[in-house]
Amino acid sequence: MFGKVVYVSDNSAHVKITDKESLATNLLNFHVVFESDGKRILGEIDDISEDLIKVEFLGEFIGNRFVGGILNKPSLSSTIRVINKEEIALIVGETSPGSMELGVSPLYDGCSIMLDINHFFSNHMAIFGNTGSGKSCGVARLVQNLFSNKNFLPYRANIFIFDAYSEYHNAFKDINKINPNYNFKYYSTEDEATSENKLRIPLWLLEVDDLALLLNANDHAQLPIIERMLKLANIFAGKSEDALRYKNHLIASAIMAILFTNQTSPAKRNDVFSILASCSTPQFNLEAPVQGIGYTRSFRDCFIIDTAGQFPESNLMTKYVSSFIDDKLNEYDPDEINYYTLDDLEKALSFTLISEGLLRNEKAFNSAITLKVRLHSLAISKEAEFFTYPTFITMQNYIASLVTLGTKKAQIVNFNLADIDDSLAKVITKIFTKMLFKFTKDLGTRASIPFHIFLEESHRYVQNDGDRFLIGYNIFERVAKEGRKYGLMLNLISQRPVELSDTVISQVSNFLIFRMNHPRDIEYIRKMLPNISSEIVEKQKSLQPGTCVAFGKAFKVPMIVKMEMPDPEPYSANCDVVQSWAVNQ
Repeated sequence: MFGKVVYVSDNSAHVKITDKESLATNLLNFHVVFESDGKRILGEIDDISEDLIKVEFLGEFIGNRFVGGILNKPSLSSTIRVINKEEIALIVGETSPGSMELGVSPLYDGCSIMLDINHFFSNHMAIFGNTGSGKSCGVARLVQNLFSNKNFLPYRANIFIFDAYSEYHNAFKDINKINPNYNFKYYSTEDEATSENKLRIPLWLLEVDDLALLLNANDHAQLPIIERMLKLANIFAGKSEDALRYKNHLIASAIMAILFTNQTSPAKRNDVFSILASCSTPQFNLEAPVQGIGYTRSFRDCFIIDTAGQFPESNLMTKYVSSFIDDKLNEYDPDEINYYTLDDLEKALSFTLISEGLLRNEKAFNSAITLKVRLHSLAISKEAEFFTYPTFITMQNYIASLVTLGTKKAQIVNFNLADIDDSLAKVITKIFTKMLFKFTKDLGTRASIPFHIFLEESHRYVQNDGDRFLIGYNIFERVAKEGRKYGLMLNLISQRPVELSDTVISQVSNFLIFRMNHPRDIEYIRKMLPNISSEIVEKQKSLQPGTCVAFGKAFKVPMIVKMEMPDPEPYSANCDVVQSWAVNQ
């Protein structure tokens, strides 16, 4: 069948066909071996013409192992044969305690294709494919194979699946039937979710960057306002004597600043009363007693305006207020983090805007009022419950609570984001990703607690958006570049890779590509992945549903992989139009 080698280039060889009658047309994509001078070069049949077979070089067999890449090229006198069973075993992987089955090879009689778990799950991964190509089923089968693997017990796995369509609950809810040590946990944004399953994020764990994204900030001038708001919300929530002294200092300083503006007395009174509505203490509230010489006034009465438009009690008021100002407290920064709510955050923002005079500043007014409106809109919306946590909890304990189910460890945590819009879903995925990044980065032993984030419809979240302009970074890009060494891995699932962040894609090491037909997506993959050959790109166009091209660090050579249907399946099947349209008999 194979005759002489008639041409050798850097990456391929052309081989003459000697017996056209016996040529097997299904040799396309089969692997062949060039032998000469004790060397064995592996190649893949890429094209068959009337007289020639084109073979792409993949690597070399050296003893009992396969090495990808080519240093030695076959000579024109090489003999050529189809790969044998022993050599197939070297490229599809072997069964070992650290391996798992991905699927089978449709080219080699259903030979199992094994993954090295470390090489696959210790790197970022991407799963691409058109709708209907088997992408969601492939994800479900991949995870099910991991947990049904008899060679390895992934008891300490932490897999967070952000589910755009509520597809994966059915696929993983009974994972403990495989092994009672495995558990599945479910959080939902849906209205009918129970209190235990409702997605809730402790508000006090959010930092300036998180609030900037949540409030859709678009101006750098808004960041200091948010920073001040967060600091005040935490201080106002404090119960210690130091916190009370500092609150009184802040209120007094703000009131004095208002009293010395050139506003009218009614405007000053309104601002002071707004300050007290935002934050009050036993010393500063409208009914607090203010002691004069031989008489007492309520703080409210100190702001009575006479017929001349002045405060008759201005001296008493000024003396009382100034007694609480202590410049030594300006650098006060509480060590503890306190519990506070969206309502507390609104009050802290109002205090910030009034005390800093931002609502009287023409340049700052628009930025300030925009934040106030957006925060209030969130606080009165149904989405507010996602940021309403019942009791105080630390970051470490919150993350621990996500992966525990009673007294048991949950290995798979499914976040159902189907009931919220894309903008909020994007922010929530960023908040969780940042939390996990910070958590893993602060671990005493680096990468000792790995987390895997699976982002379904990741093109909705992992985008070339404005984060870098606003806060200086995009959390997905930061995790893509730095997360691997801390044990935080991204797993992108998308039907539109062209919409994904270029930086993130450039850091992905393993790919499962199901059938894709859109020319922009295909061209994007070709450009963004320099190690992928045009043959692999073209190969995926003709794949059957449930079959993918797998390549990357975890694979010796690019492989066509047929994956079994998951059991149970995710809710990702097409609508049964015939059943829906049929007339009930």
